[in-house]
Amino acid sequence: MELMRGQGTEELEPQSNVVRVFICSTLTDMSSERKALMDKAYPEVQAFCQSLGLVFEVVDMRWGIQNALSADHSTTDLFLKEIKNSKKISMGPSFVVLLGSRYGHRSIPRFIPEKNFEVLLSKLSKNQEGQELLNRWFLKDLNAIPPVYVLQPITTYFARYDDLRPESGPQRDSDVLSWRFTEARLLKVLREAAVQAEKDGDITPEQKHHFFKSATECEVQEGLWEPGAKSSPLLFVREVPRQRQRDGPKRLAKYLDVTTDGLLDAEAQLLLTGLKSRLYTTSQSSLNLHCVELHKGLIDPKRKEHAQYLESLCEQFVSQMKTRISMRADPALGKRLGVGLGGLGKGADIWDWVIEVSHHMSLSRTMCAGFQGRQGLLGKICLAMWESSSSYHRPLVVHGAAGMGKTAVLCKLAQEMRSVLAPRAGQVIRLLGACVRVNPEVESMLRALCLQICGAFSLTPPASLTANTYVELVRFFHVLLAKVSQQGETLLLILDSLDQLSESSHAHNLFWLPKDIPPNIHLVVSVNTGSRVYANLQRVVDMPGNFFEVGPLSRSEGKDIMEAYMRASQRALSPQQSEAVLDSFDLSGSPLHLRLTLARAKHWASYSLPEQLQSSPPELLSHLLLSLEEKHGKKLVEAALGCIALARDGMSESELCDVLSLDNDVLAEVYAWSLPPQPALIRLPPLLWAQVRHDLGEQLVELWANGVLVLRFQHRQLAEMVQTRYLSPEQKSRLHRVMAEYFLGRWSQGKLKPISLPKLSLLLSDRKVPPQPLWFAPEVPNWRKLQELPYHLTHAGLWDELCHEVIGSTDWLYCKSWSCGLASVIQDLTLCVHHTACTETQLIRDALTLLKPTVDFLDKQIDLYLLYSELFTRLQPLAELYPRLIGQLCSQCEAWLLNCPEPVLLPKCCFLQPPGGALKTNLSGFHKGVTALDVCPEMGVLVAGSEDGMVIAWNLWDLELLQTLGGHTAMVVSIKAVASGTQCLSLAQDGILRSWSLLTGRQLLCIQEAMPLNLSHPDAHIHLSQDNSLLFVFTSGQVKAWHWETAEPVSGVSTGASVVLGVLNDMVVSLADGGVVSLSYPKDVTRTVEICLEKSSHGISSSGKQVVIAFSLDTSFTSIAEDESILLAGCERMLSLFRIERNSVERFLDLPHDDTVLCACTSSDNRTLVTGAQDQTVRWHLKYDPQNKPRAHIPTGCPHVALTKDGGTMYFVRREGQKEVITWDCHTGSSPGSMAVSAEVCCLELAQTKRLLFCGLKTGTVLIYPLDLPTETLCIPPPETLPRVRCMAIGAQEKTMVVAYEDWVCLFHITARDSFPSVEGPFHRFPLSLLEAPVSSMALLSDGRLLYGTSCGEVTLYDFSSSQALSLEGHRSQVTCVTPSNWGKHALVGSEDAVQRLWALDHTPPHLDHTMEYKGFHLEGILCAAFSESDEHVFTGSQDKTIKTWDVDTGNLVFVQYVYAPVTKMLTYRNGFMAISQQGYVIKEVFRCPLNISEEYNPLRNVKGQYRVTSRKTMASQNTTPTDLQDYNPAQFNLNFMGMLKTNHSGTCQLL
Repeated sequence: MELMRGQGTEELEPQSNVVRVFICSTLTDMSSERKALMDKAYPEVQAFCQSLGLVFEVVDMRWGIQNALSADHSTTDLFLKEIKNSKKISMGPSFVVLLGSRYGHRSIPRFIPEKNFEVLLSKLSKNQEGQELLNRWFLKDLNAIPPVYVLQPITTYFARYDDLRPESGPQRDSDVLSWRFTEARLLKVLREAAVQAEKDGDITPEQKHHFFKSATECEVQEGLWEPGAKSSPLLFVREVPRQRQRDGPKRLAKYLDVTTDGLLDAEAQLLLTGLKSRLYTTSQSSLNLHCVELHKGLIDPKRKEHAQYLESLCEQFVSQMKTRISMRADPALGKRLGVGLGGLGKGADIWDWVIEVSHHMSLSRTMCAGFQGRQGLLGKICLAMWESSSSYHRPLVVHGAAGMGKTAVLCKLAQEMRSVLAPRAGQVIRLLGACVRVNPEVESMLRALCLQICGAFSLTPPASLTANTYVELVRFFHVLLAKVSQQGETLLLILDSLDQLSESSHAHNLFWLPKDIPPNIHLVVSVNTGSRVYANLQRVVDMPGNFFEVGPLSRSEGKDIMEAYMRASQRALSPQQSEAVLDSFDLSGSPLHLRLTLARAKHWASYSLPEQLQSSPPELLSHLLLSLEEKHGKKLVEAALGCIALARDGMSESELCDVLSLDNDVLAEVYAWSLPPQPALIRLPPLLWAQVRHDLGEQLVELWANGVLVLRFQHRQLAEMVQTRYLSPEQKSRLHRVMAEYFLGRWSQGKLKPISLPKLSLLLSDRKVPPQPLWFAPEVPNWRKLQELPYHLTHAGLWDELCHEVIGSTDWLYCKSWSCGLASVIQDLTLCVHHTACTETQLIRDALTLLKPTVDFLDKQIDLYLLYSELFTRLQPLAELYPRLIGQLCSQCEAWLLNCPEPVLLPKCCFLQPPGGALKTNLSGFHKGVTALDVCPEMGVLVAGSEDGMVIAWNLWDLELLQTLGGHTAMVVSIKAVASGTQCLSLAQDGILRSWSLLTGRQLLCIQEAMPLNLSHPDAHIHLSQDNSLLFVFTSGQVKAWHWETAEPVSGVSTGASVVLGVLNDMVVSLADGGVVSLSYPKDVTRTVEICLEKSSHGISSSGKQVVIAFSLDTSFTSIAEDESILLAGCERMLSLFRIERNSVERFLDLPHDDTVLCACTSSDNRTLVTGAQDQTVRWHLKYDPQNKPRAHIPTGCPHVALTKDGGTMYFVRREGQKEVITWDCHTGSSPGSMAVSAEVCCLELAQTKRLLFCGLKTGTVLIYPLDLPTETLCIPPPETLPRVRCMAIGAQEKTMVVAYEDWVCLFHITARDSFPSVEGPFHRFPLSLLEAPVSSMALLSDGRLLYGTSCGEVTLYDFSSSQALSLEGHRSQVTCVTPSNWGKHALVGSEDAVQRLWALDHTPPHLDHTMEYKGFHLEGILCAAFSESDEHVFTGSQDKTIKTWDVDTGNLVFVQYVYAPVTKMLTYRNGFMAISQQGYVIKEVFRCPLNISEEYNPLRNVKGQYRVTSRKTMASQNTTPTDLQDYNPAQFNLNFMGMLKTNHSGTCQLL
């Protein structure tokens, strides 16, 4: 809890997924062993690590270099630093020793403490030459604390020592030889003095040994005997049984230590023996000892005994590494988390989030460590927080120029407020500039903030659906702050560097930022002055007193910072150097300037003169990069820093070295003056990058990402400098290409990449980079590839690879959806669309967007079948048109479905909303039906109001949600965007007219009683005069007007008993009795015009158009486009568009909706149409590619539908009460005609073989249409009482049919007379008791019996032959489905209570085989069913928008498929079914079930629900999903799950 409240002090250790081993060996002695390990052992260990989700890294600093000594003597320090890093990072073994017969190079210590050096000098009183030599090469550095003597760089006296240019060859060879003799003399002098000092007791034996030990022993000391390693090391020792006498000096030098004159170094051999003895004693468990005879001083892999030795070495390495890694690997990462997180989540995601919280807190403490000054600014901010703590207030904004220390100010503010706020106060801080991703997503930030605040104050965290829907997440965040305030808690929320947020969700427009902060909640943000976010904050906050500028520091404050920084670094500066630093700092006063200067100055020695310092941070950074280029090579620095800048989520050091090894430009520079050690294997020597990394110092930081440390630039200014200096468009594209090839794995697993080097012709070389599979192992994805590959392929312009590996690969789409969430895939595809403008990519993205709400509801647990079936079903109509990507995806999906080892339903047609066509977007945000809309054409702003009084504004073109405005307490009846889209007016049924600022979200105006409150169906309108002076509200009965600026009412507005037609500009138009039209002007009450019209329909038009037509639709509303060229007419769930010509109105487009259409409007150019329905706001494109237009289907929500068995033709009634049956051709998507009926249609049935359509009417008549004789109609007259036809049933052989009336059930025969169909009877009938409920569903069995159910749940089996009725076990609610099996042995009876019973009909009386109950979240009732051809399975369609497959023999649930709409009719189709959904789609699927189903198979994995089967044989058997249903709330459903509810309409919206 302390961590959640921001009060913890201990930083949590991240869970490392890296196994990093440092290879310790001498340079030449163990080269064969190192090569064998690289070729054979490392790849096997790497594959093993990858299978566990781990990253394997090898740090072999001696690989690829001929001389490990650097001119500045820093190599040993670099090696020791790498060992420490490996021990810190590696979760497994971190150190491997390869020790042979060489002790290793014994170098001169780089630093000698002042006291020790002076003791050594005192021992050389008789050796004047030795003293002079030491004083020449060692200079005293008083800047070190304590002072030390520093060994001077070799190039101080031997300038050409490290000059590899050919022209410097002779001089360089001379300098190298001279240094070797100088080094030997220095070592001899130091060792003699050290021996004497030890004898005299002036130094310890350990201090003396410091001058004798080799670099190898130093590494062993650090790796084996210093603490820090998480796992035991590996030790391989190679002993040579005997030394050959004939080996000369050259051969000895290959495997033994020799002196400068080529003789055996006996002292080194003695030291080696001592080292080995200690290793044998202390590391017996890690020791692997080998005895090998050398051949010519070397290990020759071609010799049998040597090959066996190398093979044994590799096997031991692999075996022991696997054992140690397995012991350390933690497959259950979530178990590490010991804090109580309640419902915040589970597993690795939660642990990563907790680490993020700890990381920001730790970084905040670090930033405060050297903080100086700014007390006045901090006091002002604290005072502003105190003054606003008891009331609603605006956020506080800290701003300033880049590098002015805004982040440090916020961190210090957080530290100071801990002692001011209440003890239980929460503190949440996010330093957005310190995130792994350079521009973090606002969604991930908000999600983490909500989780931490909920954890801190024991509040319920957001549900999965809320957390993954941006608008809902923003709303939850705002409500959460209010809840914390209402509980009386105190919270300080600090968000640093808002301008660092990604613009992908328009975060810079600050819709997500709370504008009115509740009491006791403090929100402080920081931003760069001059940025777009700063301008938006000025607009949103609109309170100058809430802005605090961070200005330059004074010289004295800079001095305090300098002294604190140098103390922390255990360094000092001379007075002259200090003045130089402060003089440079005075030029800018920037803390960043001072930090950059100090990072450079801390390396100054007291004996060195101050350097010329630059006057600004950009100049300092430019100087740093220039010095790196001169020292390490321009290509290397350019590529290394460029890759870090271009990486999407940072780049680890091993990845960077691999990528640089694939960059031929870098390798050409590295090997410009020397040949690579192995031309067949060319890589960047690791030491080179380590040197660059060391010289960059504090400018690079390491951050944890998915268990891996990745590199990031410390300062944004350095990233910008790298972009400007190195990343031209051509270079950027080239580096993206190299990184893309790396993550593709193009040059891994021995694939040779060509390269041209200065001294070699074109050659093919292995780069030894790791393979990059999509999956390392089952459920172990390649996280880094998933994040980086699409990004680099897109920016590199590698379109073919992008199509093949990403967009057109179902494996990729599933892997990334499963691993990173579907939103991440959509983000990648959106990136591709922006760079390539590919229609296919856009369609695929839109198809996945349609799937996203379902996946969000399932907690992002996407399933293979769910993804493949949805993609196939939605994209299949477009496959022929777009074969390259969409066709390829459909083929892959179909192949997987055909070979799936689990039960699946194979789609045979498109029955889900496909991408493309007019429908573009479902806009989210509302909880109830949308009742008012308006579009501002100038700014592309859409404003909408809903039944619950909510007002939402969007930027229509980029779908950005601008504002959510709450204030009305009743339905919004009219809304209007004004002031060029910067304001809007809303009028609600509560009688209040409000004016809103769409820039700030604040209410500007509130007028009470703007309209009557007693209107049951208010039809009110808002009008603003052309000069913006008058504001009108008018209904059919009254007009009110106000002055726009003052909100004062305008007198003289009265229409008497007239009907108000509308307002034109500032003129009120009304119609009185007798056809008198009055035109009145509120500004001038004396100015009134009256015109007498003949009796006619009426309306007003600004353009003077008049068209008289007979309108065929029974419309609920009409609207007209701004230019009066398009008429919009809403009719229940359909919006029809009419083109208005001079003398005609032509209907050209019908747009179906899932619920009743309430309002609609168009943009000024008529390209965009926005509609509001009971369940959502929808954006349509009226001008779209007609190729993508989906095939039309019957209207949504048809009450009665019949379908032919081939699925080619449907017959439907559009709505209840309609006296027309419409024919629909499913192949063409059009209606060839209709059949008029004499009364309201109650039911439809179809005799498939005899092709007869039976139509039951409300009057009791049954009309029969022979489909092969379209002009003929048969009729079964009604009984005398004219009862309503309740339902009909046709026998399996189509010889009989049954009609159920209100009070009778009659049996008829279907015959033919002279080849003309005929229905005769009734031959039998029986009455229904007055106490018996009406028949609701029935089926005529093959043996002539009738099985029927009633609206009260009774189930009866009636035998016509014996006139006997048998009551079967009933249901608790209306029976909705009675379906017999194809072979007549079973019948399924289902009801609204989600209980279905499977009866065995081959027994007398029938036996109840199974009772199957299913409970989901809402509306589980069964609507229809069909058996498979073999009767092995039965399929049911339910109100919960799913199709379920049940096993007839066992009654078990076998499969569940979500189809987005209730299924109302089902027929048997092969071993599957054909069905009709409430959306009007025909569903055709075949069920495929393997003989053996895995015990782990869960049929409910794609839904949230439970089922229970009670069987006659087993009596009880229960199966439930592993998910606790109590964690889910039906109220959290979005429109896809609750859109069918009419009594409680959902306005949850989606982006489609």
